[in-house]
Amino acid sequence: MKDNTRTLILLHTAVFLAGWTGILGRLISLGGLPLVWYRMLISIVTLALVLWCLGRLHKVGRRAVLQIAGCGVLLALHWVAFFASIQTANVSIGVACIATSCFFTTLFEPLINRTRVSWKEILISFISIAGVLLIFSLDVRYRLGIALGLLSAALYSIFAILNVNVAARTGEDTPTMLLWELVGGALFLTLCIPLQARVLPAEPILPVGSDWIWLLLLGSVFTVVPFFFQLQALRKLSAFTVNLTYNLEPVYSIALAAVLFHETREVGWSFWLGLTLIVLSVILQNRRVVR
Repeated sequence: MKDNTRTLILLHTAVFLAGWTGILGRLISLGGLPLVWYRMLISIVTLALVLWCLGRLHKVGRRAVLQIAGCGVLLALHWVAFFASIQTANVSIGVACIATSCFFTTLFEPLINRTRVSWKEILISFISIAGVLLIFSLDVRYRLGIALGLLSAALYSIFAILNVNVAARTGEDTPTMLLWELVGGALFLTLCIPLQARVLPAEPILPVGSDWIWLLLLGSVFTVVPFFFQLQALRKLSAFTVNLTYNLEPVYSIALAAVLFHETREVGWSFWLGLTLIVLSVILQNRRVVR
């Protein structure tokens, strides 16, 4: 019980830090794909330096690298869709869509792991989904942003499930897993950038001005630290619990967006009622885990 409580504290710290990513994504002028590419490169350098200083940087077998890097591709796609959702709609909509990851997990986890369905988790996820549906009653101009947000949530759900399986098979520690996932995602996006340059030649690829400051913060403090805590939590808690707890990320992001960008003017009562249901679902699942 005490071990679970400590793990939940780590998880909630990660969620609070993750709540800042949407804000930084709004401040950076780059599109989703180059933004994530720079974020991953900065995170790789930061994490590699930390591991080297701690003497924990070591070689990993080729097979393990390929499996871990494959998870990194899913992570990169999740982030691209997430930032594209924020930039297409706004921070509040983009982060609220992430709340559906718990619903996708209840669908994908039994299929991928061939486990029994937990009806309690399904019930809790439907409380969260009811909140998301209320949020989605917003203006139709946000449809594209909502679609990208849903795609982001589905990709993250699959990533979280596969990450647990790959960690068990390879036996690698959390920092090593994260490092090679970032490398895999960065290599994949490196192949995609020339394609974007052809399809969307008007989209900027190089950061300008304050973009560099926000990218450095995003790639170090608000990526390496929360993701390290998150992967640590995934080793002791179920993917459903981790995904559901991340539904609190909109609470932090929306509060910050309200202060910095005055986004509360763009949402109505259904948004706040939906957000209340999302928070309720997180509280119920966390109580189950602690017990």
